[in-house]
Amino acid sequence: MDAEGDESVNTKIAVTTKTEVPKTTALRRLADEAGAATAEYVVATMAAVGFAGLLIVILRSDEVRGMLTDLVRRALSVG
Repeated sequence: MDAEGDESVNTKIAVTTKTEVPKTTALRRLADEAGAATAEYVVATMAAVGFAGLLIVILRSDEVRGMLTDLVRRALSVG
C-alpha cells in the first residue's frame, strides 16, 4: 500500500468511529454518572453538618458565650 491508501483507510475508520462510538459512549457516560448529583449533595450536606458541629462546640465555650452576650448588651443599650 502507498501512503495515500493508508490515509483513506484511516479516514474511513475515523469516520466510522465518530458516527458509531459516540452514541454508545454517551449512553455509557449517562449510566456512569446517574448517581453523581446525589453523591455531590451528600458531600455538601456532610460538610454543612461538620461545620454546624464545629460552630456548636465553639459557641458553647464560656469565652465565646461571654463575648456574644456582651455584644448583644452593647447593641441593645441606648447611648
